[in-house]
Amino acid sequence: MEVEIISKETIRPSSSTPPHLRTYNLSLLDQIAPPVYVPVILFYSPDAANDVNPSNKSHHLKQAFSKTLTHFYPLAGRIQDDIFNIDCSDNGASYTEVNVAGDMSMVIQEPNIHQLEKLLPCNPYEMLPEISSQEILKAQVNYFECGEIAISICIWHVIGDATTAASFIKSWAAIASGGGGYSDIDNVVFDCTSIFPPQKIHSFLWRNFMTDEMLSDILMKRFVFDGSKVAALREEVGKGPSLDHPTRVEAIGALIWKAVMAATGKDYVAATVIDLRKRVEPPLPKNCIGNINQMAFAADCSVMDYNYLAGKIHESIKMINNEYVRKIHAGGEYLEHVRDLADQNRESPGWLNQFSISSWCRFPFYEADFGWGKPIWVTTALINRCAFLLDTKDGQGIEAWIGLPKEVMSKFEQNPDICTYASFTPAAI
Repeated sequence: MEVEIISKETIRPSSSTPPHLRTYNLSLLDQIAPPVYVPVILFYSPDAANDVNPSNKSHHLKQAFSKTLTHFYPLAGRIQDDIFNIDCSDNGASYTEVNVAGDMSMVIQEPNIHQLEKLLPCNPYEMLPEISSQEILKAQVNYFECGEIAISICIWHVIGDATTAASFIKSWAAIASGGGGYSDIDNVVFDCTSIFPPQKIHSFLWRNFMTDEMLSDILMKRFVFDGSKVAALREEVGKGPSLDHPTRVEAIGALIWKAVMAATGKDYVAATVIDLRKRVEPPLPKNCIGNINQMAFAADCSVMDYNYLAGKIHESIKMINNEYVRKIHAGGEYLEHVRDLADQNRESPGWLNQFSISSWCRFPFYEADFGWGKPIWVTTALINRCAFLLDTKDGQGIEAWIGLPKEVMSKFEQNPDICTYASFTPAAI
């Protein structure tokens, strides 16, 4: 699949950021976030997209993008290397338009992570020598030969999580369509430093996150659990004393957790990413930007039973409440808490082996209508040793992008229960 750049420019907010808002302070959770871009790609069918004149469509999208940046003004700023804040001086965000040779169906029917990467505005692991030059937001509009469109954005994780990406896309689409639906847009910038006080951590800590050598060993594959299979799995996982009614994420998480351990022959900790916006009191604005999330660690895998493992995931998630969050972040002692947690569990089976599960389920990606209908497919394109869970279009199933070392993946995808509940394209032998 070949892509040809039509245009590439920097788009600035439609209105200048007022002087009193020029500094956006990063919280501790921003400071310790991985230095990667969070990529999201939304695919739109040709029937709906062709109803709009291409040149008008391009102009309209850019104009709406600029207006959206006015509300999300930190995303158009630049990070300050030494004092950990964003200089919101309206430097702008990268915006690229490309033509894609071929039909969109070739991408959707058998998704390949390396093909999907071509639809992104940048390499998710791109990192400039000078952090102060790093663009925080990048967007790309991909025009396929048959009239289909794929819109992608990459938000630098140092300032925002997947919820931030969802909030920006939802607002951009609402402004572009002119249909309203963005009443919360004025609440997207929120100072979280009082809850998660920043610390004097030098940015060099970000630079040792992932090497090319480590990435080259990872095979990223999509496993689709349709709604009926998810329902059957939830019923099966719920049979036992540990958990009666597992959620979709708990059931799929237990399945993946057990299969990873079976494929590696090692004990693992299941680390589930938890959004804290609704878990602190008073709740934070649901669309506010930032890294407002925390890992929930399910460390006890002594019983290799789905009901038990799902129960452990449930317990770890339930523990992340307002009291817990306030306690471990009080006085800026979170990093000390993490060290203590590691020391306490150093001898526990699997503690040194963690497999992360990041759920993007129930995010409003499939509601993003830019004026020509809702997306027919939404995905990500990040290579990592983890699992990203996204809704299927009907909202009942789950698509899991799972990253594992190549020799482990060959065993993982032969797991009988993975074969029973998921559909996927087996790796070539």
